[in-house]
Amino acid sequence: MYAVIKTGGKQYKVATGEKIKVEQIAAEVGQEITIDQVLAVGSGADLKVGDPLVAGASVKATVVSHGRHDKVRIFKMRRRKHYQRHGGHRQGYTELEIGALSA
Repeated sequence: MYAVIKTGGKQYKVATGEKIKVEQIAAEVGQEITIDQVLAVGSGADLKVGDPLVAGASVKATVVSHGRHDKVRIFKMRRRKHYQRHGGHRQGYTELEIGALSA
């Protein structure tokens, strides 16, 4: 059984026991959270798609850790103008372990 969930403006296909990294969620490590924004639930060839959400469906997940992704380098330059700017960004994430899927 699998589900398509939406969190942090992104969509993820999840199944029981998987670990995924999503946008940072304000929750403590070890805390169990419930994700109510379920877009689709499937099992084999059977698929139930919501309009836009599946009514009554939810996914329980446990927060495993928090962290930051690798640095993304940013470099701006205007040729022949002696203009160069260097920067970087590290996006925060929350690692979740997917538990029970209920439809």
